Amino acid sequence: MEKTLIILKPDCMNANLAGAVLERLCKAGLKIVACKMQALSERLLREHYSHHADKPFFPEIVKFMQSAPVMIVILEGENAIELTRELLGPTDSTIAPKGTIRGDMGKGKMENIAHASDSPEAAADEIERFFASEEVFA
Repeated sequence: MEKTLIILKPDCMNANLAGAVLERLCKAGLKIVACKMQALSERLLREHYSHHADKPFFPEIVKFMQSAPVMIVILEGENAIELTRELLGPTDSTIAPKGTIRGDMGKGKMENIAHASDSPEAAADEIERFFASEEVFA
């Protein structure tokens, strides 16, 4: 079974939408195998968003992601990465279709409810970054 990682962002947590998001993902056949809340350090954000670290908007990402604790979740299931991304919809919530999580709950490109791994390699790296092996119950 494939694993993927999602981060329920501050906008999701502040709007008390974590349960609704996880319910949709689980109803689609995904299983939660690890879950925790965490306040993200700048070091961890620099590592996680290293592909954006030299961009002018990077400080805004850090500020937003540190504005509230996030929920980090590992989901497992058949085609978990693709299914999760399909259920979430496009990164920019303003163009995400209704019926997708971002289309129904998101507010914009940054306030888009969740980060989701985009490949098996990214999922493996992100899972290792955020969870010790003994924290995963798969």
